[in-house]
Amino acid sequence: MGLSGLGIFHTIIGIVAIGAAIISFIRFGKIDLTQLSGKIYFYTTAVTALTALGISKHGGFNAGHIFSVFIFILVVVAFWLSVKRSTNNKARYIENFLLSFSFFLSLIPTVNETFTRVPLGHPLAKNPTDPIIAQTLLVLLIAFVAGAIYQYIKQRNALRIR
Repeated sequence: MGLSGLGIFHTIIGIVAIGAAIISFIRFGKIDLTQLSGKIYFYTTAVTALTALGISKHGGFNAGHIFSVFIFILVVVAFWLSVKRSTNNKARYIENFLLSFSFFLSLIPTVNETFTRVPLGHPLAKNPTDPIIAQTLLVLLIAFVAGAIYQYIKQRNALRIR
């Protein structure tokens, strides 16, 4: 597999972040920063994004690093909205979208790296342009769009009830 110590740490923390997001989606229908799973997602995603900056399979600053910086900005802005705009309903919509979008974006390099490395010795994809990667990312994009719409409707309905 050829991962450095930083790469192994980054991978483990990233798996924890993905797990926390999935738990939060299942339990609350969103990544909720007021809940433990949401807090774990925030902190582990921030660490994963920052550690990705020290990793480069191809040398130098690349598209993966840009993703990492963007994901870091998304979760920090969402956290700021959660803390500083806690009573603003419009901020909740933006916060939820930013967290879901950060999750979707983090899955892009995750799918790419996983499919080109696993199973060991005979990976699912030969390179990042392999059709199985594109097909998987399309399914994830559709799930993200459907999930974002679901979250918006659910949140709008919850606000009407209040």
